[in-house]
Amino acid sequence: MSGADVATTTARAPRRPEPSRARRAVRAARRVPGVVTASVVVLAGVAVLVVLPLAHGSALDQDIVLGTTPAGTPGHPLGTDALGRDVLALTLAGARSAVLGPLVVALGSMLLGALLGTLAGYREGAVDAVVSRYVDLTLAMPALLLAIVVAGVVGGGYWVTVLVLVVLFSPGDVRLVRTAVLQQKHRPYIEATRVLGLSGPRVMARHVFPNVRPLLLTSFFLNIAYAIVAMSGLSFLGLGVSAGAADWGRQLADGREILYDNPAASVVPGLAIIVVATAVNVVGDWLSERLDTGMSELAEGSVPA
Repeated sequence: MSGADVATTTARAPRRPEPSRARRAVRAARRVPGVVTASVVVLAGVAVLVVLPLAHGSALDQDIVLGTTPAGTPGHPLGTDALGRDVLALTLAGARSAVLGPLVVALGSMLLGALLGTLAGYREGAVDAVVSRYVDLTLAMPALLLAIVVAGVVGGGYWVTVLVLVVLFSPGDVRLVRTAVLQQKHRPYIEATRVLGLSGPRVMARHVFPNVRPLLLTSFFLNIAYAIVAMSGLSFLGLGVSAGAADWGRQLADGREILYDNPAASVVPGLAIIVVATAVNVVGDWLSERLDTGMSELAEGSVPA
């Protein structure tokens, strides 16, 4: 075959379609074993939240006669606590309160940050001044200490703690979105929407916000990790969840009394907090790196809305 024939055959060969962004992300994740492992842990946590609520009641069943038993006891692989409750079942059931609250905290913070940050960045002026003072005031407060004070004064339970943390976590998202919106506001495609006479709310919702959404997605995962640690710490101090509830932080506090009789009662929930928080953090960092290229293109004004 001559060189001309080879060139003709090559020219006629169908071009392979470019892989989608999602498929490229999956391929990139496979090259990093830590990300795959962290993703499996996150998916397992989601499965626990969906499947285990049905078994939540049985995890709290007490056997005072049995009392504390070490790991390896027949029928109790991780032993039992001081109330005779199975440590493994209690830890699995505790994932619901230990992870559900942080999910709500991260979601609420993301929504509040998206609303206030977009308004402040796009409107500027008085709106920006008010939102910025709110952010400065909230960031100046020690988050956990304020949560302890509010929970103690109000006497609220789990969801009051979640609401307080939503407010305390939101300033970071507000500042993040505000900065990104200020960068996008004067791009040519935004100027074009003004020429077309589109309303401000439509421009913010349909054109500005989609281009800063990747930043919020990354912050969402990181906030989940921070909230898991924060809420577990508050539960350890006796705030948020009620005494005897299935919660990793509460298990850590209750397990101190039987640390020598059954170390698993404290070690297992402690490891669960570390593993899940680290896994979510790894996924968030990986998303941040993957989305950094797209945000760089936005900063150059090369990606249309």
